Amino acid sequence: MNTPKAESSADLHSVLVHKLGLAIAEGTLAPHSILRLDELEAQYKVSRSVVREATRVLSSKGMLESRRRLGTVVQPEDTWNAYDPQVIRWRLASSKRLEQLQALNELRGAIEPQAARLAAERASWDAGSDLVARAARLWSAGQQGDQDDFLRLDIEFHAAVLKASGNPMFSQLHKLVTEVLTGRTEHGLMPHLPQHEALQLHVDVASAIQRGEANAAHAAMSRIVEQSSEEMGDIWSRHQQPGTPAPPPETQRGVTSRPSGVPG
Repeated sequence: MNTPKAESSADLHSVLVHKLGLAIAEGTLAPHSILRLDELEAQYKVSRSVVREATRVLSSKGMLESRRRLGTVVQPEDTWNAYDPQVIRWRLASSKRLEQLQALNELRGAIEPQAARLAAERASWDAGSDLVARAARLWSAGQQGDQDDFLRLDIEFHAAVLKASGNPMFSQLHKLVTEVLTGRTEHGLMPHLPQHEALQLHVDVASAIQRGEANAAHAAMSRIVEQSSEEMGDIWSRHQQPGTPAPPPETQRGVTSRPSGVPG
């Protein structure tokens, strides 16, 4: 007879980090409130070493701060590492979901079109051809309605454009784009079947990069990001219609309506 294995210290640590991070992102643990390590031990039934390690990780993300004679203090949002993928994930799982997605999309709008322009100016013919092939596979997955495969290919396409820009700082932002695209899907802000126009825009970006047409690549990528933001707003507003079950209440800002079906 097999007996369940006890959770390892690493497992308990990961679970506690997630629970505390989500509680801070949601505001359940309010800014400037004080966490007592002994109380966390009792509440979550973990050892002091697990609690210390969890608070250390959250402190490294700017969400907690240890102060002498006071204890571990929850920090306000403006001190958090806004680029940390876990922080982004916790905000996406909180009631600030749409606000976080909108902020990420605004960052994408500032970076990705310029990355596409640089890729058109700098990428080799082979790199451009690879993007065209990626766009074709993305189109196929979208037409077949395979959402998991579509999400994977969409993430890979945008990461490839950032890399093709030749700017290593742009390239490292692919994790943020991944969180946008994954967050949209996981939280019901992405339709099952992508829109034809949106799929065509990905092809347009890839083709423009392959041909070295910088302005066309910039314009097509700009429209992709704009459509993504508009699409989230449209789906969210439909969630808010009377009689329609809605996700947790959030604040929608600066988002307009658009027919459904826009990939990242």
